[in-house]
Amino acid sequence: MDQYTNPKHPLYVPGTFNIYAQQYDIEEVYADDMPRSSLKRDPKSKIVLMPQPSDSPNDPLNWSFWRKTWHFILITFFTAFTAASTNDTGAAQDSLYELYGISYESMNTGAGILFVAIGWGTLFMSPFSNLYGRKISYLICLLFSLFGCLWLALSKNTSDAIWCQFFIGISESCAEAHVQLSLSDIFFQHQLSSVLTAYIMATSIGTFLGPLIAGYISQGLDFTWVGWWGAIVSFGALFIFTFTLEETYFDRNLYITPVNQSLVLEGFKEDDITDQYPSKNSSSKSMLKNITSDSDEKIALDNNLSNEFLESAVLIDGSKESLKPFWKRIALITPASNLKGFGILQYFQYLKFSLKMFAFPAVWLSGIYWGWQDVLLTFYLTIEEDNYYEEPWNYSDAAVAIMNVPTLIGAVIGCLYAGFLSDYFVTWLSKRRGGIYECEYRLWFSIAVFFISPAGLLMFGIASAKNITDWRIAYVGLGFIGFGWGCAGDIAMSYLMDAYPEMVLEGMVCTSLINNNLACIFTFTSYNWLDASGIQNTFVGLAVLTAFFTFLAWPMYIFGKRARVWSKPLYLKCVNERDQ
Repeated sequence: MDQYTNPKHPLYVPGTFNIYAQQYDIEEVYADDMPRSSLKRDPKSKIVLMPQPSDSPNDPLNWSFWRKTWHFILITFFTAFTAASTNDTGAAQDSLYELYGISYESMNTGAGILFVAIGWGTLFMSPFSNLYGRKISYLICLLFSLFGCLWLALSKNTSDAIWCQFFIGISESCAEAHVQLSLSDIFFQHQLSSVLTAYIMATSIGTFLGPLIAGYISQGLDFTWVGWWGAIVSFGALFIFTFTLEETYFDRNLYITPVNQSLVLEGFKEDDITDQYPSKNSSSKSMLKNITSDSDEKIALDNNLSNEFLESAVLIDGSKESLKPFWKRIALITPASNLKGFGILQYFQYLKFSLKMFAFPAVWLSGIYWGWQDVLLTFYLTIEEDNYYEEPWNYSDAAVAIMNVPTLIGAVIGCLYAGFLSDYFVTWLSKRRGGIYECEYRLWFSIAVFFISPAGLLMFGIASAKNITDWRIAYVGLGFIGFGWGCAGDIAMSYLMDAYPEMVLEGMVCTSLINNNLACIFTFTSYNWLDASGIQNTFVGLAVLTAFFTFLAWPMYIFGKRARVWSKPLYLKCVNERDQ
């Protein structure tokens, strides 16, 4: 097997690929009258498909264009909606203060609780996707969203205002990690950068457009309708997801693919294919045949298969499978192939594997990159909501909400820059370096963030501190800040998913924990910092810290591959133990 596709190869390094298709070919392998096996490629671009799909029509990688598109629309809508619902409470805080005397400090505490719920909710929800299928996690989060939005609409005291944020925060936990896993289920690796760009754009649209819509709702109706409309959309989404969202969990290790054909099935009958593993006691007289002479590869199908599986199961020829009926494809729960009993012990084992990802430097870089953008979000939204309603601006709720528009525009530009444009750049750079792609190549795009994001913070901070009423200075500053949001988010996600492709969910869980706990800390301390240093000095400090955190991309670019080589044994061990 090639060193770029086979984890057993001594030179294999996660996150290093060869973009030249001809260098991915498997050497000629014959088994009696079997034809030569070769890796599957994209019919148009001829790019080698990674991961290699099976021949099963139930493999999400083989879904039709329209099935993939509908699934993509649903999960990106989920991302945008939950991002909006977690950021639109600010539109109701003035009314909550005037009607019920709920202080702004209490609302700030609610924001801190929100970040805690998002981060830790992501961790505790993550095993569900591996044990019971992806779909059930989305439905649970939509139920939390429905309950949280109803509670917001009915809030009448400080306790209501704070604890409704806990449920709304949990509702976004799937958008922090599960969405990325779903995307990697249905798209190939060379497509992920583009779809991740759409994911970051959906997050940006929800984050910045949500408060704008909520501001108009609060001004045109009353603050309770911010919660009522959230509940209505949650209920509608829950209905649509229940009856149209297809499950994407698929254990490809059970199927014959060009990568794992060291074990093949002879004489396998179509009627032997069931929802369970074909066992040795099956009525069929199927047998395993090893077609490789490499003793190391005789041990297992690949690193993800346990000895227990090899003793009791055979590989499935997916071409002999028929498409599952629609009611099975939209089942609420799809048990994992390795589920043991109710999976209670496995649940805690999966939590352990997720926490092990803290040992990987790439996770920390991604968490800090993404988390720092949430920190900045806390500060500039605080200034908008606390200052721009007063002299000399005297903005209305709608006018303050419109301040999210330049940030959204900047975020969209940042997504396009770090997403689509970076695809062409990394391909060009890989060709110049012999066709070898290293995931650190995407870190080059941090250079723009290093200059533009701090400049935006300085412009907005100084304009706000000096009471400058010329809207262009503050708005351009917000646009620059938004550019950093979109760009940093895209870089963080793409880099981590490329570095450790077999542990996407676990990596995103740790990223979310770093991200949201960092945001929580600064949410609770933002008022203290602003009171002690003033607006201008605070934003100067934020600009300096932004430049520092962005600069971390440089040492990671230099030492990132060494870190991946160092972490390879732990990474492969985690993958093996997780999938047993």
